[in-house]
Amino acid sequence: MKLQVTPLENVGVEISGFDINEPVSDAIKDELKSLWHEYGILVFRNQEITQEKQIEFSRIFGPLEIHPLKATTNEANPELFVLESGGEKDKFFTANYNGEEIVGRLDWHIDLHYTGRPNHGALLRAVVVPENDGLTGFGDLAKAYDALDQETKDLLEKIEVAYTFSMQRRNMRYVDVEGYEPGPNQPKKPSDMNYPDFPDAAYPGVVTHPITGRKVLGIVEQFLDRVITPQQAGLSNDEAIDLLQKLVAHTRRPEFHYFHEWKEGDMVLWDNWRAMHCTTGTRKGVRRIINRTTIEGDATLGRVLTAE
Repeated sequence: MKLQVTPLENVGVEISGFDINEPVSDAIKDELKSLWHEYGILVFRNQEITQEKQIEFSRIFGPLEIHPLKATTNEANPELFVLESGGEKDKFFTANYNGEEIVGRLDWHIDLHYTGRPNHGALLRAVVVPENDGLTGFGDLAKAYDALDQETKDLLEKIEVAYTFSMQRRNMRYVDVEGYEPGPNQPKKPSDMNYPDFPDAAYPGVVTHPITGRKVLGIVEQFLDRVITPQQAGLSNDEAIDLLQKLVAHTRRPEFHYFHEWKEGDMVLWDNWRAMHCTTGTRKGVRRIINRTTIEGDATLGRVLTAE
């Protein structure tokens, strides 16, 4: 088995010449981990595998964990959970965007960012995909950091930013809510979905990747709330708000993004310590099933805010 590596559009790579159902040597495992650390986003196509094989393959990249938000776990394989739309639960995730009802759209985010201890990564595999929509976007925040001017990089070394968990998208300060109206059944507080009410978490403006040492921009729009004590970095509150708006706009630049158009059997692995992701959502009633495994995060990148 010899891996073939092809750059994707803008960020990440596609790995071909690879069949997960074949025995994977230690050398190939090491090469896969090295590619993951180098590029952050890996795409595999046409992988006809069982749930057990997805779990086995995912463990190449680290121990697996169960998502704390109690997603729909698979009874036989609790390490795997199912992202599903097109059913009864759609009503909780439906909103209106410019006059059109969309299910499951998510802004750019990092998983478990609001805990201070994000998981290291995740692997998605397409089981049922719609003909249109339902894309997943990935954004390379290491590449976004590299593209900043030196003055901004220096400023990022001096600040911390706070993330505030919220169920209501319209209350998130830095997402684009133009043309957005929440659906009538969208939850208003975490307990409506049996979620914990997470305290705020703080992150440095620039995060050092625990394995590769790469500098990663610590700014992601979902749950982003404020710069903590900006005066300590020589910023007024207004200047701090302007800075976050500028940085969020920077992360939205398409040269840092790859949007995956799913086909059944596709798999995408991403480094959650480096890459943000988003979903475009689907129309109401459209069925979409993605199986996910989550790679445990053994490093604390932020901190829980108990006092400022």
